Amino acid sequence: MPHPFELEFELALPADPEQVWAAIATGPGIDSWFMGRNEVDPRVGGSASMETGGHRETSTVTAYEPGKRFATRTEPGGDGRFMAFEYLVEGRDGGSTVLRVVHSGVLGDDWADEYDALRRGWPFHLHTLREYLAHFAGRTGVPVFAVQPTADRPADRVRAALTAALALPSDPPTGSRVRADLAGLPPLDGELVWSDEERFAVRTADGLYSFLHPAGVVLLFHHLFAEPGPAAPAATAAPETAWQHWLSALVASVS
Repeated sequence: MPHPFELEFELALPADPEQVWAAIATGPGIDSWFMGRNEVDPRVGGSASMETGGHRETSTVTAYEPGKRFATRTEPGGDGRFMAFEYLVEGRDGGSTVLRVVHSGVLGDDWADEYDALRRGWPFHLHTLREYLAHFAGRTGVPVFAVQPTADRPADRVRAALTAALALPSDPPTGSRVRADLAGLPPLDGELVWSDEERFAVRTADGLYSFLHPAGVVLLFHHLFAEPGPAAPAATAAPETAWQHWLSALVASVS
């Protein structure tokens, strides 16, 4: 049975409307804080796509008012499922902006778990958007994604392995300093900017690093920043491969 839903969020951002618009309505902007690699055809009726781990999802742009409103919607599936996203941008005094996000649609039989995952995931992604605009304005992020199933490994041991690798205590508070030597990767030196029961985020001088460990899997959603200028998509392969190797070895070490 299909289950309609709607989630709404509002947040103040330390950026002007033009910067926020670029972050939520262009492919390179979305790459810099959300998930996967994104493309946007900037017009009503155009396509917007996201590719994550080889899976590509395409939607149609249903509203495109530069600096004000951007919306997309996927085509309904055979069971009626679809996703719709709406972003409303409003400038405020002092060069700041208020962003309202509405995520709606229809979920399937596993709607309760899906809804809960969306409800918990959006605050994290919007926090990443704020970190991006506050600390990497004018830069383009290169997304790095890696995923590794954990099979029947106990969730508490997976979390313990992850916190140990990041040189953190089991329940680290935000603001903790992160200094970790990661095999096959450059050292991670930064600040823990998000910490909850299933994810961590670290901000360094050159990137935003997200580590998620929901039941049965560990995922990495990183955003790496070069100096101001155009993105260099060809540079994504090497870091993505290195992070996948690191993640596979981490999970394999858990007994």
